[in-house]
Amino acid sequence: MSKEKRKNKNGGAAKSGNKSRASQKNVKSKKRAATGYGAKNFTEHEKYTGKIDASSKGFGFLIRDDGGEDLFIPARDMNTAIGGDRVVAERTGHGRGAGEARVLEVTERANTSVVGTYCRDGNFGYVVADNSRLGTDIFVKNEHSGGAKNGEKVVVKILSYPPMRRPDGEIIEVLGFPDEAGVDVLSIIRAHDLHENFPLGVIEESGRIPESVSEEMLAGRKDYRDELIITIDGDDSRDFDDAVTLSRAKDGLFRLGVHIADVAEYVRRGTKLDKEAYARGTSVYFPDRVIPMLPEKLSNGICSLNEGEDRLTLSVIMHFDNLGNIVKHKIREGVIRSRARMTYSQVAAILDGDKKLRERYAPIVPMLEEMKLLAELLRNRRTERGNIEFDIPECKIVLDENGRTTDVVKSKQLVSHKIIEEFMLACNETVAEHFVREKAPFVFRAHAAPPAEKVQTLVSFVSALGLTFKGNLNAPQSIDFARFLASLDSNVSGVVNRVALRSMSKAAYEPNNIGHFGLAAPYYCHFTSPIRRYPDLMIHRIIKDFLHNGEKAFKKYADAVGDVAKHSSEREKLAEAAERKVDDLKKAEYMRDKIGEKYSGIISGVTEWGIFVELDNTVEGLVRTENLPGGGYVFNADLFRLDSPSSTFKLGDSVNIEVEKVTGDRVSFKLCESEK
Repeated sequence: MSKEKRKNKNGGAAKSGNKSRASQKNVKSKKRAATGYGAKNFTEHEKYTGKIDASSKGFGFLIRDDGGEDLFIPARDMNTAIGGDRVVAERTGHGRGAGEARVLEVTERANTSVVGTYCRDGNFGYVVADNSRLGTDIFVKNEHSGGAKNGEKVVVKILSYPPMRRPDGEIIEVLGFPDEAGVDVLSIIRAHDLHENFPLGVIEESGRIPESVSEEMLAGRKDYRDELIITIDGDDSRDFDDAVTLSRAKDGLFRLGVHIADVAEYVRRGTKLDKEAYARGTSVYFPDRVIPMLPEKLSNGICSLNEGEDRLTLSVIMHFDNLGNIVKHKIREGVIRSRARMTYSQVAAILDGDKKLRERYAPIVPMLEEMKLLAELLRNRRTERGNIEFDIPECKIVLDENGRTTDVVKSKQLVSHKIIEEFMLACNETVAEHFVREKAPFVFRAHAAPPAEKVQTLVSFVSALGLTFKGNLNAPQSIDFARFLASLDSNVSGVVNRVALRSMSKAAYEPNNIGHFGLAAPYYCHFTSPIRRYPDLMIHRIIKDFLHNGEKAFKKYADAVGDVAKHSSEREKLAEAAERKVDDLKKAEYMRDKIGEKYSGIISGVTEWGIFVELDNTVEGLVRTENLPGGGYVFNADLFRLDSPSSTFKLGDSVNIEVEKVTGDRVSFKLCESEK
């Protein structure tokens, strides 16, 4: 099972607020640099709660829950805490000053198991964790080695945390040697506590779900089977959770039908299937595999809107005028029969004039042309209200039959992608607004306005380029960002887009509607992908209950939506972290045999320890500060630059690099001689 990347059906600003590796580290390093471990205003023995960020050298930092300065914790005062653990600590004021603390109590362990490399040493062994932020190896007695061989990747369960030494562990799974096909990705899957297989009870429950739609299941549903309904998905997709149709109504309005698989009809609240879907929260997409939210029996079977088969849907029928304004809509339980399984590439070719495909799909061609027209109207309408478009390239990682990376190329967004994106956005907005007006408990897709300090950083940066950002810096509007980005010349557009993206808040799920800043949408939710996102499934359930029972149905969901929103946001973050880690790993794998080759690239991140350079294919590597020409570099975090008496390197600069080395998922570059 596979799927196009989320952006195609999530909305254009679904990625708003995502940060590169460099910018994530910038935030932490700036905070610690500002602290200086020597602030004078403090009280010894002040207690704080927070999370441990550990070093492989044994010491750590307390990331405080109250948002205050990070506190340094010497190795002697870690009190069995390791990276990720939640603790209570007290400020000591010793050693480096007011910024030092000791752990009093570990309140929550972050790691019950760890992925790493097994090392045999005489009568015992130890596991070197893949995650260096764990801050420790795991000691393994021979009888707990699970038959692992020296150098193999393993999963080790932590048994105990003895004071003043490494935790004790037991190997519970041997993954294989690092160079074996698939072991690299499997290690990341295990490290993020993702599960490919479903529990037996879930499989048994899914086995009792019918494989086809019976006449008895159609009672009370609107029958759309006579309409020209199609799916448009990726070439290798196998689960189809949305289908579309478009026609002109008698009054001349566009009549758009978006039909979404009625997953809630089969995955009932409180069942084993539902609990497992909730636990997973989302499907996770890697270049070589998918970890689905639902078993294949559902996702590729009865819940997939397969061509020529009757399928149950939640259908949203929307009428738009010739300016793209929505005039009226209906939300119904329906039944459809898709007429054609179309792909993005096919639809784009048809709209580009491919004669063979236009002949093959002659009955569908007029509708596709109308779809293109309506999508353009909807896109223009979003642009006018302030939708923010970030020009940040994405990539496609190409693998061979053994899962090895053979190429990394920029993704192309086709006109067909834009059509489906616009239709799903319109549907998500319509559903969200409808249930705001019904005052229903709901799970909204929220995207807050950027914090004032991040906007000020953007303003400072563009001012240094001689540009002016117009708008209220304390209460910026989407239209301010949209107009500013649209006004940029091509020579500065790329770098300014990167800084503007980093200024954005992160989109998340919320029980309260605050709108979506990036889309300039006052109402927004995720409704269109219930096969692969739990929030969509949850609101389908609410909608169906409302259609049958009216407002009295809302009471049973009032206490649930907050928990679903919080949990789904957490699972989304975890999935994105795993996906990003695998992408980095596969990109690095591609560069492994490119050592010594030269490329041109753009500086995509700047830190005190070096510059990140992104190549045209989106591969990113680090040139360390000590390898930059001259010396005496000073890091300017606000202007994203490194300055020395003889050289300056800043975000967006073009540089020529040579691939120096590849270690794990990290690529190191050095500047070509001409740059020195």
